[in-house]
Amino acid sequence: MELRSLILMFLSVSHSLGLFILFTSVSAQNQVKVEEQDSRSTDVKFKKKQKYTRVFNDEQLSVFDGSSPDQPIYLAIKGIVFDVTSGKEYYGKGAAYNALAGKDCTRAVAKMSLDPNDLTSDVDGLSKEELGNLDTVLKETYKAKYPIIGHMLFKRVDMNSPPLYRVDL
Repeated sequence: MELRSLILMFLSVSHSLGLFILFTSVSAQNQVKVEEQDSRSTDVKFKKKQKYTRVFNDEQLSVFDGSSPDQPIYLAIKGIVFDVTSGKEYYGKGAAYNALAGKDCTRAVAKMSLDPNDLTSDVDGLSKEELGNLDTVLKETYKAKYPIIGHMLFKRVDMNSPPLYRVDL
């Protein structure tokens, strides 16, 4: 059999089986992915290149607390650092939620609290309702409105310490 005939036969079998053909083209700004499922539909998706994320510790994050007009305003929830500068009227110096700025305020968001004792990443002892509030606010407010610019530095686990077990609430 001739090579051309083999290639045509392979292509027709592949097409009839519904195999995916992927073409990827990378430009300086965008990545284009074309997926052809069958001869009737072709989806083109543009995906911007992912920026590198920054890793923060508590001290580094505290610099972005809204006290300086020259600095952006950051806060963290569940270890994810958001740039909330566009909400300066809420998180800027003297604003209603400025207490949350420059901190991992996971517990405070879950409890809907501005108590200084709640401005922490600790979620131990929160109720199911509070954990549900946390997930809702994270998804519907922060992930929907503000860019993610990094994450918090995770603490090292001492492998010699007794294991911790998560208890269903």
